[in-house]
Amino acid sequence: MKNFKRIDYLLFLAVFVLASCSGTNTNNINNEVSWENWLKSQIELLGHRNWIVVADAAYPLQSNSGITTILSTDDHITTIKKVNALIQQQKHIKPITFLDQELDFISEEDAQGVTSFRTVIDTLISGKIKKEIHEDIIYKLDKASKLFNVLIIKTDYTIPYTSVFFQLDCKYWNPEAENRLRTTLEMSNK
Repeated sequence: MKNFKRIDYLLFLAVFVLASCSGTNTNNINNEVSWENWLKSQIELLGHRNWIVVADAAYPLQSNSGITTILSTDDHITTIKKVNALIQQQKHIKPITFLDQELDFISEEDAQGVTSFRTVIDTLISGKIKKEIHEDIIYKLDKASKLFNVLIIKTDYTIPYTSVFFQLDCKYWNPEAENRLRTTLEMSNK
């Protein structure tokens, strides 16, 4: 009888561990729903302070529960185009785009195709692109994901430091209006 109880306990423990592990931050999209359709279904839920990242193949699977990672079935450039276009179509959000500063310093000798990528990305992304050290951007994602969702769309691209980070901002409100509001609020509290 003791062996039976021990087996039940071990079975329960195994099921508990498996169930706990299934709650990872990787979204398993079934074959009937493409990554793009999944993103379209999520985009209206996102707002300022959320992030969408199009990541290269070596980008790590992050363990923070605020970060969801999905796989793109499209190539890296196509994925960037589709994500950027989808964000631009929204009435409530606009992107603040970040690239790794390291990208500007990678030689063609070390990463064949990097020069072409830099040229293409400059034509794909309109507006100002902020460039920061990779670890600094990862820190921002980690910090943001403690309160806000971060979506990472991973591709099979194998040129380093080619991830594109879209920090979402409010499209219908701007910093000047926010400053005026804060000044008015501050003055009304005096």
